Amino acid sequence: MCDLVIFDCDGVLIDSEIISARMLIDELALLGIDIDLPYVARHFLGRSYPTVMETIRREYGVDLPPAFEDQYRERLLEGFRKDLKIMPGVVDVLSQLAIPFCVATSSSPRRAEMSLDLTGLRPLISDRLFTASQVARGKPAPDLFLFAAAQMGVDPARALVIEDSLTGLKAAHAAGMPVWWFTGGSHFRTGSAAPEPSLDAQPQRRFDDFGAFFQTAPRLRRPQ
Repeated sequence: MCDLVIFDCDGVLIDSEIISARMLIDELALLGIDIDLPYVARHFLGRSYPTVMETIRREYGVDLPPAFEDQYRERLLEGFRKDLKIMPGVVDVLSQLAIPFCVATSSSPRRAEMSLDLTGLRPLISDRLFTASQVARGKPAPDLFLFAAAQMGVDPARALVIEDSLTGLKAAHAAGMPVWWFTGGSHFRTGSAAPEPSLDAQPQRRFDDFGAFFQTAPRLRRPQ
């Protein structure tokens, strides 16, 4: 039993990870940096933008141009405006939950808010959106999930996390929270799926369809 569900946003509520990955690959290619979808899945999935950029600087020994971040973010947001979709079944799940829920994401506040607006999720989420900008350490550290639980007034052990990345699974474990692994995003169908979770990232359940969300936990559904 739990008293709160904490949803990751990208790759869970919205099918955005494949858009972000392809955009990053294209932008870095213009600078002569060659990466692919499996590389993005292994190193960047679930991590904040500053962490991604620091990894690129360290691994490839390049100083990105000062304008790179702004250009990448603007092109990514334009890609979202064109192609971003909500995960099938998400609205039904959020509307039928019997307990409170919130969103905890590594995305910047601007990107997260725009994503919710574009997909029509803003009214359902309201002000229950927490981002990595509000804590000292992003995922895989537990800070963001612990912060979200504290803001919602719930014991971390009673908060269920829904994540798609190994980074997020590790963060949930570090926070002492049960976690389900959602593998229904497009990035799991393009050869870029993350490897099997390590012992410190094992989920209590795996699912790839929000239509099956309540099957193993019917008590989470509000009585019809």
